[in-house]
Amino acid sequence: QVQLVESGGGLVQAGGSLRLSCVASGTIFSLNSMGWYRQAPGKQRDLVATISSGGTPNYADSVKGRFSISRDNAKNTLYLQMNSLKPEDTAVYYCWRYKNYWGQGTQVTVSS
Repeated sequence: QVQLVESGGGLVQAGGSLRLSCVASGTIFSLNSMGWYRQAPGKQRDLVATISSGGTPNYADSVKGRFSISRDNAKNTLYLQMNSLKPEDTAVYYCWRYKNYWGQGTQVTVSS
């Protein structure tokens, strides 16, 4: 059974940084594309960033240059480094594994 457990969310002021982590179990982590999505209140869940099994990243335009996705296959862990945070980045952030596996989410709140 695939399990994805996120951590690292919290409250931060605009311009600050956070690093999210997602630990995967029950899966061959290195073989799968992984990613981060986010959902703000009243809005749909949107892509933030993905990373292929080979380490190729892909970002939503809204986070390019500010966020960085990475993976440590030895630790079965996915990361999202978020810098220069804005109030509009406030959302629940979800870890994703190809094709349709999700974590429980971690709240990120950016105050102005």
